Amino acid sequence: MISFADVDAAHKRISSMIHQTPILESSMLNECLGSRILFKAECLQRTGAFKVRGALNCLTRLAEQGKLPKHIVANSSGNHAQAVAYAARKYNIPATIYSTVNVSAVKAAATKHYGAKLKLFNTRKEADLAVQHAAKQEGTLWIPPFNHPDIIAGQGTLAFDALAQTGDVDAVFAPCGGGGLLSGTLIATRQLCPNAKVIGAEPLVANDAAQSLRSGKIITLGQAPITLADGAATPSVGHHTFPILKQLDAFFEVSEVQIAYWSQWLQHLLKIHVEPTSAMSMQAVAEWLGSVAKNQTVLVLLSGGNIDQSMMSRLWSVDYLNELPQLALQKHEI
Repeated sequence: MISFADVDAAHKRISSMIHQTPILESSMLNECLGSRILFKAECLQRTGAFKVRGALNCLTRLAEQGKLPKHIVANSSGNHAQAVAYAARKYNIPATIYSTVNVSAVKAAATKHYGAKLKLFNTRKEADLAVQHAAKQEGTLWIPPFNHPDIIAGQGTLAFDALAQTGDVDAVFAPCGGGGLLSGTLIATRQLCPNAKVIGAEPLVANDAAQSLRSGKIITLGQAPITLADGAATPSVGHHTFPILKQLDAFFEVSEVQIAYWSQWLQHLLKIHVEPTSAMSMQAVAEWLGSVAKNQTVLVLLSGGNIDQSMMSRLWSVDYLNELPQLALQKHEI
């Protein structure tokens, strides 16, 4: 099991290589919800997302041990691809990323800009099988997007940094795809702010984590989900992340309309690009706050901000800004 000592070591390892992203808040949103909502704007991180923390931790740890590979491969829907490409370039190691043909155009362009080769497949399953085959080549390292101790520890540094900025909070919210960020967040928060609740969110149409938590075993989706929250469109959580996710205090499933709603409102209120996967957590905040006393202080980890024109068009196809944010009934909690 990954421990806080691993997160602490990762923080020491990578802190000089990443940005200290700011904490933002909106007085209007605070007034609407009757609590203080603090946002860790990791969308302003290098490569535009938290993923660079895990990739840098993985490679820097190997560099410390004198065990850097000759070639790196990774499978990703976008943000992990950029992170691995960025980290690989830092250590002058060639990288190849395996993804699908519907990968975000802006994420694909950034991945190639950082020097990685990009191989595209029709389905996520095909890409995952291809990277497994490529990883068998001598001198090749496969850096998975979430199911690896060094990745989880690296992602945990986001909550580490955020809590150092905010001090104690009542709850910490993060999105869940494969569970790397949410797992690392739980480990860091339990140590640094032990009384805080740790709460996750995922798309209702890609609810493998919620199904897994309900059943007590890892459930894999039968087909690739189609969701606005493309960063959370993973078919299953991992065997490293699932035991940690089972320790969460609450978990919410979020509809596509709710994802679009909060994407629009956070972009409007905070004046920054916020990926739908990041904005999704706000529905969990609204539902959780509807069940607890007023005047809570919560921390929301805005995991990324890479949005291409196609996604932006989908997000804004209906205008939701005429309906003010409000507390919500709990509909999809585990």
